[in-house]
Amino acid sequence: MKKRILIIEDNPMVVKSLEFKLTKDGYDVVVAEDGRKALEILKEDDAIELVITDLMLPYITGTELIEHIRNNTPTMPIIVLSTSNQEEIITDAFMMGVNDFITKPFSPNELSLRVKRTIESH
Repeated sequence: MKKRILIIEDNPMVVKSLEFKLTKDGYDVVVAEDGRKALEILKEDDAIELVITDLMLPYITGTELIEHIRNNTPTMPIIVLSTSNQEEIITDAFMMGVNDFITKPFSPNELSLRVKRTIESH
């Protein structure tokens, strides 16, 4: 059975590249373009095995989503994708319990390896 990944990202170009690469890698990909939609999916779809989220999202921020996930499904692996390379933002994300942090722009192959490693370690 395919592993199901939720991508929460508001940039259509990033979504397309993530969706293409992860589908090619054999994952079942679900996309939310904002935090509100992501919360709906997380409440309805208990087959999600990994969340990949941006921090800057419309309506509900990535940080708020991470808090929600940690409060409701503490073992759910989370990878943050962000344009920020500020140490404070990266440190805060790890303090909140994310499993990995990838700075945009990213290499699709690097993303693929990190996703595989994160899923296999859970």
